[in-house]
Amino acid sequence: MAEDRPAPPDPAEAASAAEFVGSLVRLRQWAGEPSLSRLRALGGQTVSTDGVAVDALPKSTTSHVLRQTDRLPRWDFVRAFVTACLRFCDYPGELIPGELERWRVARTALAGQAAPAPPPAAAEPVAGPGAGAGGRPATDSAVELLARRVAREEDRARKGLLGGYSVAPVSFGPDAAPTPHDDALGEPADDLHTVGGFFTGLRSQRLLVVGESGAGKTVLAIELVLQLLEPFLTTGEHPPMVPVRLNAARWTLRTPFEPWLAQQLEHDFGLAAKDAERLVRDRRVLPVLDGLDELDPEPSAGPPRRAIGLLTELNRYSDLSGRRPGAVVVICRADRHAELSGARVGLDHATRVHLHDLTLEQIDDYLHTRWPDGHPCDVHRDGIRAALSGALPGPSTSGTAVRIALATPWRLLLTVTAVESGADPADLLRADPHPDPRVAAARIARRLLCAYVPAATKLTPRTANGTPYRPEQVRSWLVNLASHLRWQAAYTAGKDRAPPGLTPIDLVPHLLWPIGGRGRVRALHCLCCVLFAVVAMLAFWAGSAVDGPGDLRGRPDAGQGLTLALMAGWVAIATGLSLSPWPSAAGGRGDVPRRRRVIGGLLGALAGGPSGALCGLAGLALTEGRVFGPVFAVVAGAIGGAVLGAVIGLTAAARYGAERMTVAEAVRAEPVTLLGFGLCGALTGLPPLRLAGAGPVSLAAEVVGAFTLAFALGVAFKIATGGWSEDTELAHPREALHRNPMIGVAFGLTGGVAAFLVFVMNQDVVASLVCALVGGVTFGLAFGAIAWSRTMIGLVVAAARGLLPLRLWTFLDWACEARLLRVSGATYQFRHRELQDFLTPSEGD
Repeated sequence: MAEDRPAPPDPAEAASAAEFVGSLVRLRQWAGEPSLSRLRALGGQTVSTDGVAVDALPKSTTSHVLRQTDRLPRWDFVRAFVTACLRFCDYPGELIPGELERWRVARTALAGQAAPAPPPAAAEPVAGPGAGAGGRPATDSAVELLARRVAREEDRARKGLLGGYSVAPVSFGPDAAPTPHDDALGEPADDLHTVGGFFTGLRSQRLLVVGESGAGKTVLAIELVLQLLEPFLTTGEHPPMVPVRLNAARWTLRTPFEPWLAQQLEHDFGLAAKDAERLVRDRRVLPVLDGLDELDPEPSAGPPRRAIGLLTELNRYSDLSGRRPGAVVVICRADRHAELSGARVGLDHATRVHLHDLTLEQIDDYLHTRWPDGHPCDVHRDGIRAALSGALPGPSTSGTAVRIALATPWRLLLTVTAVESGADPADLLRADPHPDPRVAAARIARRLLCAYVPAATKLTPRTANGTPYRPEQVRSWLVNLASHLRWQAAYTAGKDRAPPGLTPIDLVPHLLWPIGGRGRVRALHCLCCVLFAVVAMLAFWAGSAVDGPGDLRGRPDAGQGLTLALMAGWVAIATGLSLSPWPSAAGGRGDVPRRRRVIGGLLGALAGGPSGALCGLAGLALTEGRVFGPVFAVVAGAIGGAVLGAVIGLTAAARYGAERMTVAEAVRAEPVTLLGFGLCGALTGLPPLRLAGAGPVSLAAEVVGAFTLAFALGVAFKIATGGWSEDTELAHPREALHRNPMIGVAFGLTGGVAAFLVFVMNQDVVASLVCALVGGVTFGLAFGAIAWSRTMIGLVVAAARGLLPLRLWTFLDWACEARLLRVSGATYQFRHRELQDFLTPSEGD
């Protein structure tokens, strides 16, 4: 340092936060105006709460801090900034600690005078109903539950995408490509680790992220969500808004955005309907909509009308005051954004950033992180560098073609996966002669995609449940899944209202049955359900033993006619349900402690026993004691009621602390199913009255009373089995389908208990038990496990035709482990859309 250089600016002269920031600006000028990139390098790195080393002075953060005047910078920033400036001008190292102490004392004095002002986005004059004293968000259990579940879902999604913690350094800025002046104070370029700070610095809190396919858009969205939730995860501080990443492809045309957003919170994260609506209404949710480009089919025959429709809804979405646009983040592919721009449609008042291609330095850093010295593949780093620089044998354009081919994190991942499986980088990255380097790059990309499935299969051998998968098997099954997704896209393209989960990218287990052949599977399912329904009715008819084989030859009497009508009506309802176009697999996600289930079952039994005894006494009155006595009425009724109550209690325990469906909601959800429950209840109560020779009035009273009771039990089952459990944090795509047959058989067996108590009046115990079991199981399969039955039939047909493995669920889980697929919420998806498109056969195949 020159001896005539003036002393550094004195921070003690600052009397306010604005003057303190001004002192930092003057310090940078005094040091010789180091660029933001130079400050970033000299500032060093710090370790974030998740253990990742990040820059202490990201360019966008530095730019934002030096422009703001309403709050004191954090001490960590001040320390790194002052150190970087002093190092840049060769300030004596032994004097730096003294300078840092001066800045610390000055900042501490100012911090003691006044608390920092809130950031611009939070410094609004209007306080929402979710705000507490001082405008801070009040403690809200729904916010905490949503934040915890979002954090865990995103952590799982991040690990599923990356397979660890190594990620290519994605950078972004206001332009599609970094400019030579990206160090200018007004044009900062930022990276993946600082996207949270970048967003919080936006006054509008509206961000549009645009990037090429494979540029890292989804990873950036996940990082944004996790960084915004970091204060909650580390200190328990409730965020003013919970960021929630949602699949934009699930939005349907002409659906209002706010109700749709509330439905996603309810369906994907288990919030009660009222809580979801309240959080959306109070703007406690930050929607992060990933995949705007997935809404419309590819290639587009015209303007992307669904994407335009969603953007129109988002432009109507306002903040709590109604005077400013609401906070939202939208992720879109570059080509789709160009189409939207051509149609003069965009996200109003949003800051647009573009993801940049990887630089040679970023690629080299990623390779060093993934393959450090001593790694078995570290010798291949030089080969990839040679390919990128054009040093491999070939035409002069080869280096350019390779750089274009490896410009995105996804393509880089394809390369390292293939190399780790034993491929030679020289063969993978060979640029075929072509005057256009982009054409040569496309050929390299296709070669990488061809190598990915065999490489992933080799690197992830199947270690259990049979022999390892062969690459040709895996590719064939993935091709059929990709072809099914193309069918889903075509099916939904002509419909404004598609079944939930039927999108161009989501593989939902209970919606995969069309792979076996839509008409064939539906016909087989209908046939099986009719068979189950008829068997269930025959088991009831044989178990009740009121009528013999020859009793129906003549004209049936009133009791026989009523029995036959109820049986035929129930078979017709079961048949109609089997013809449903898209049976839904609903049901709570229950990972509930055994103790809670036991307590729920005991409480249900205690409540159901007395109720059942009263029903038994009512039956005694209707039969006038001609079939059974008061002891049997009380004991059998109490046993039946206790069993029914215990089953409901065991199931309802899975929803402790979660939302409770109302009776009206349960009836609207499945009215036909509840009607079938009522018919079965009426049918079960008929035999005792017919044995007692009851008249038409008693029969009518029994039918009405038993129908009402069974209908009410069906509603109770629906309420008990729907929704989420507070104990369940992570969903699995097969959870709902796994619970579907369990709930269905539970329905059937609880009805079988009531039927057994009726059968034993006129049959021996063994015959009654056999008829009750056969009838209960077939009843459950035909009536309560429709989605599971349809799916299993479709899977068996597809496996018989060689389209899918018979153990499809094992394969899907293995494919996720091999990074060929990934879990996204309650669905499976291909690891990347480019892989899905590559494996999708052409229309003529």
